[in-house]
Amino acid sequence: MNLETLIQQLSAIERNTLQALANGEWQSLSQLVEKTGLPKDSIRRSMEWLNEKKLVEAQGQTKTNLEFSVSGKKALENGLPEIRFLEWVKKNSPNHIETAKKNSGLSEKEFNIGLGWNKKHNFVSVVKGTLTATGLDEEQEFLEKIEERKNALYSFEQKKELNSGFETEFLQRGLLSKKIAVERKIRLNTQGTQTIPLLSKIKTRSYNIRDPVPELLVGKKQPYIQFLNQIRRRLTELGFVEMDSPLVTQEFYNFDVLFQPQNHPARSWTDTYQLKQPQKGKLPHPKIVKSIKVMHETGGVSASNGWQYAWEEEIAKRLMPAAHGTAHSARQLVKGIQMPGKYFSIARCYRPDVIDATHLSEFTQLDGFIVGKLNFRHLLGMLKQFALEFAGTKEVRFAPAYYPFTEPSCQLIVKHPKLGWMEVAGAGLFRPEMIENLGIKGQALAWGIGIDRLAMIRLGINDVRQLFSDDLAWLRKQPMVVP
Repeated sequence: MNLETLIQQLSAIERNTLQALANGEWQSLSQLVEKTGLPKDSIRRSMEWLNEKKLVEAQGQTKTNLEFSVSGKKALENGLPEIRFLEWVKKNSPNHIETAKKNSGLSEKEFNIGLGWNKKHNFVSVVKGTLTATGLDEEQEFLEKIEERKNALYSFEQKKELNSGFETEFLQRGLLSKKIAVERKIRLNTQGTQTIPLLSKIKTRSYNIRDPVPELLVGKKQPYIQFLNQIRRRLTELGFVEMDSPLVTQEFYNFDVLFQPQNHPARSWTDTYQLKQPQKGKLPHPKIVKSIKVMHETGGVSASNGWQYAWEEEIAKRLMPAAHGTAHSARQLVKGIQMPGKYFSIARCYRPDVIDATHLSEFTQLDGFIVGKLNFRHLLGMLKQFALEFAGTKEVRFAPAYYPFTEPSCQLIVKHPKLGWMEVAGAGLFRPEMIENLGIKGQALAWGIGIDRLAMIRLGINDVRQLFSDDLAWLRKQPMVVP
């Protein structure tokens, strides 16, 4: 690399450092900081960079510095332990040595140091466990020794100077510690000297911020997971309570609590899956089971006549993968709810279906219900808001529908930019047979949304299978899902 190119690549702090070295003398870190006015870290980096670019020569000098340890700082603040020890003994003499340990305010280590030093100079005595000040006959000697030690401590704090005798002692006692530091110095070499007159003539290199950069493949959550998490967060913020949504449930919750008769064609093997092993699960409290049985056979406490057939408990026990999210709403109604209350689940559902651009045999459903003083118009407004806010769709319409567990009922239909109109939800008011036989008063707005289809609109895809794709190119290019 020629000198001109090298100078173009110099940073501002390197240029300032070179100017400070222009006299050719050795300069330390502190000297360069004073000359340039730059922070220590900046000068330290600059020294390393200039050395790597072979514009300076460097040398290091090892220095051993003394500094106060934690114990030394404590002694400086509170006084040396031997002085504090003697002052306490003079005020409280005589005293048992164990009592002195407890009441002197000294740590065990400080107490032992104070005792040893004062015994050595005959300032205290210990006879049969009794600690006594000796009377200090040589008062002048005592004062001189005390003053000498105080001065040694404060002198080191102010001037970093210490009598060699105290240095050894204070190091052994842990009042001081040694810190080894390497002081680096640099000066210009021949090539560095040649750069000085060129610094003002050769400017720093220019940058083209429009140059292409390497693609950064940052980690992020799968787009559909982002979409579902956003919905979960939004509903929770609105006061909805998330319900349990197990993958496997009993027919009792999937159908019976929902007033769907046991001879309904939707309960056949062609429309639902069933577990081979285990085949049956437990039902809730017999009182609940009896109320559901009566509901089916005679209508129970409601004004309905029911379905007029013999309801079988063994059929209700059969286990199956949840065919719709409303099974979890049924479980929550049986478990108990607050009035008024809002509940939702984001559940995996399973049905034997022909797979195409808008159908899967395993899909996700956003199910929920609201109980309180509500009417059908509230339901329509809420469904429309779901479609507008969650999917970002522009066109929404409703159509009448029939479901065994809601009356009146409707379908939510939205327009996909490429696929056209498609059904995304079924909804309605839970039938009085359900609500009243579970002891619930008031209206319950219920819905089951095929959230996969709403996600297709939001994520701009034309095939529902793309939601679960392992196509890395699509996953990497898909933008983050934001509110």
